[in-house]
Formats: sequence, C-alpha cells, structure tokens
Amino acid sequence: MNYLNTLLFGLYPYLAGTVFLIGSLVRFDHGQYSWKAGSSQLLSSKHMRLASNLFHVGILVIFFGHLVGLLTPHWVYAPFMSAGTKQLVAILIGGLAGLMCLVGGTMLAHRRLTNPRIRASSSPMDTAIILLLVVQVILGLLTIIPALGHLDGGVMLRLANWAQAIVFFQGGAAVNLEGIGLIYKLHILVGLTIVLIFPFTRLVHVWSIPLGYLGRRYQIVRRRG
Repeated sequence: MNYLNTLLFGLYPYLAGTVFLIGSLVRFDHGQYSWKAGSSQLLSSKHMRLASNLFHVGILVIFFGHLVGLLTPHWVYAPFMSAGTKQLVAILIGGLAGLMCLVGGTMLAHRRLTNPRIRASSSPMDTAIILLLVVQVILGLLTIIPALGHLDGGVMLRLANWAQAIVFFQGGAAVNLEGIGLIYKLHILVGLTIVLIFPFTRLVHVWSIPLGYLGRRYQIVRRRG
C-alpha cells in the first residue's frame, strides 16, 4: 500500500505535470489550427450563456481558490487566521463555486450529449473532458461532507503540505496522504488525470487569455444600405 501511495501521489503528479507542459508546447508548435475552444454556440444558443457563465465563473473561483489555498504556507496566514477558519472559508466559497460549476457543467454536458447537431460536431475528447470535469466537481463537493466532521483544519494542512511538497520538489510528498480519506484521494487522482490529458483537449485555449481584448476599441458594424 505504501508503494501504491507513493506511485499515485508521489510519482504520478510529475508524470502528469511533464505531459501537461511538454504536450501543450508541442501542440502549440505543431497544431495551432486546433488551438481553440471550438464553440458550438452557432449550432445552438439555447441556455448557452447561462450554462457557460455558471461553469466558467465557478471553475475559475475553484482553480484560484485551490491554487492559493494549497500553495500558501501555513505561516503566511497563521497570524490572522487559524487552519480551521481557513477550512470554513474554503467550504463556503468552494461549495458555492462548486455548485455553480456543477449546474453549468451539467447543462453543457447535457446539451452536448442530447443535441444532435452539437453531438455530430463534437469529438470524443470534447465529450469526455466535460464529463470528467463534472465528475471532478462532484467529487470536490463530496469532500465537504467529511470536512465538516473535522473542522480543526488538520486534513487541509496535510493536503496543503502534499501540494507544496510536489510543487517545490520536496521529498516524501506522498507520506502526507497516508491514511487520508478515499474521497480526497479520488478527487486528487481525477484532478491529476485532467492535468495529464489537458494538452489533448479543448482546454488548451486557456493558455491564450485574450488580455488585449479588454482594452481594444469597439467594432462598428453597419447594416448594408
């Protein structure tokens, strides 16, 4: 079991991260015509705006919440916030963002699976990644249940110690997850799998954040006379 724990939570993160970085670079270099989100709004716009906004706002809050929450050392926030308080904040904000993402993601998945025109124009990976993201959000929401049973923040500290050990190349990262609840481990494994397959999905478009779009001038569109 210790070997499996080390393999899944000590080595697999680096495999996923390596494929993530190299795969993204190779796809950008050799497949720029596929470097897009592949919007299907022209095929069907019903409920698209609501679903897309809920999904994207939710997933952005979740992503940056995990990024800050897991990679911020305990000593940074310890003077003004206990680990337990931080966990409650994470449960409240993460729970709300998770519900938004779940509703939006479920709507998008249902649309892609049931609309014949969209299904015909979708690749198997398009369908797989939205379903995998929905599963991941469900797992994340399910972690709230055991988290409410230990509000001292101890498990959150162990998860943060694991994430920081992985990111900063510290040894023995997997030890932090020994004996931790199965739901947390499943959530981590699905998350790492999403990172692994990232370069082969439409998710690569997040690298191309159009910051220039925010400051560009309005386009003037005139009707034909």
